[in-house]
Amino acid sequence: MRSMGASPSLVVTALRGVATVQDGGRPGHMHEGVPPGGALVPELLARANRAAGNDDGAAAIELFGGMTVTADGAGIVVATSAGVRAPLAHGERFDVALHARARVTYVAIEGGIDVPYVLGGRGTLLVAKLGGLDGRPLKRGDRLAPLPPRDAVDTPALPPFPDLDAPIEVTPGPDLERFAPLAFEALVASEYRIAIVGDRVGLRLDGAPIARSDADSGLSGPMVRGALQVPSSGLPIVLGPDHPTTGGYPVIAVIMRRSFGSFAARKPGAVVRFTPVRTLRA
Repeated sequence: MRSMGASPSLVVTALRGVATVQDGGRPGHMHEGVPPGGALVPELLARANRAAGNDDGAAAIELFGGMTVTADGAGIVVATSAGVRAPLAHGERFDVALHARARVTYVAIEGGIDVPYVLGGRGTLLVAKLGGLDGRPLKRGDRLAPLPPRDAVDTPALPPFPDLDAPIEVTPGPDLERFAPLAFEALVASEYRIAIVGDRVGLRLDGAPIARSDADSGLSGPMVRGALQVPSSGLPIVLGPDHPTTGGYPVIAVIMRRSFGSFAARKPGAVVRFTPVRTLRA
């Protein structure tokens, strides 16, 4: 029961899967061992936020599964990455289902979600238990209060939904010398599938193993989102937004930023084909 004079909030009344608060990320802290984080699929976060009237990187719910939320108080407006916008009356419920093909859905509140601003961002970094709501996944009964909505401005059109069938552009290296000859050519000639094992740290691939020319050397180097690390199994791991800031597995290629959302939005079992980058346009 909401107390008199309390601010309106959105209550998680049912949760079927894993949900956290995520935003546009917290760049600039890699030297402190903190990855940039941010939405797994930035294009889908932007779709939900634009439908809610927010800036593209405002804090919203990143949902792997389904959930039901209920408005506690008047004036709550929610929107999803499917482009649905719903003003909710007090006590009104709103059900969110996972997209038929995408692995993740975003739920925004008009104004953005009011959680602590930590190291330049509001998103949840589970491995460090910081950001979001107490640094943890959401659970039933959690209350999410909105920030004040921004001043009325012309809202840009929703960005396109990621193309879940497009080839994923990659740039080769930087560790090609640690692979067998023509390993990169084999990568882009092969078909992979998203493995069932994966999270915001890294998404594993199933398919043809990539031949390495070295044993695990233990050498450590800086890592980035979209890097294709290859462990001794030969099966690539694509690093996500919560990736370790350094790593020892060699990197055969890096997914271009413009292709990462198309890759990361795909469900386990979806086909992935890589293609060499053709231009270095932004």
